[in-house]
Amino acid sequence: MKIDTFFKRIEVTMAKILVVIFGLLVLDVLWQVFSRYVLKASFSFTEEFARFSLIWLSILGAAYLNAKREHLSMDFLYRKWSKETQRKASIAIEVLVFLFAAVVMVVGGFNLVYITLHLNQLSGTLRIPLGYIYMILPISGLIIMMFSVYHISGLLNHKIRD
Repeated sequence: MKIDTFFKRIEVTMAKILVVIFGLLVLDVLWQVFSRYVLKASFSFTEEFARFSLIWLSILGAAYLNAKREHLSMDFLYRKWSKETQRKASIAIEVLVFLFAAVVMVVGGFNLVYITLHLNQLSGTLRIPLGYIYMILPISGLIIMMFSVYHISGLLNHKIRD
């Protein structure tokens, strides 16, 4: 049961982080609108901050939805299969998700982070190293991989039902 508590804490932590990012994004966009229409001045950092916040929100949000097993799926045929076939298909899907996260998000993400940090690429306005912005890709990939293993274990032990 300790492992279940550990993964539940990760879910709750991700949810809190997503709420903070979303709140900052809303405040940033509200400030941008207020400054343009009321103050008649435009701050360029608000657009860049909104872009980076949206990147983090969407990629970390994908990891969160994967953790909760609420990701987008087309299940028309899936629902017509027997429970055992559904379980086997769910395991195969989790393995594919794990492989995608490992190859594309973790390996590719770490390569992207390394290259952008090595080349000292900075964002245009905020002057933040782009490697820090892209770091969410391998972090989310690792989270997805952890939850895929956790879900596969649950499916094999019949703890998770579809």
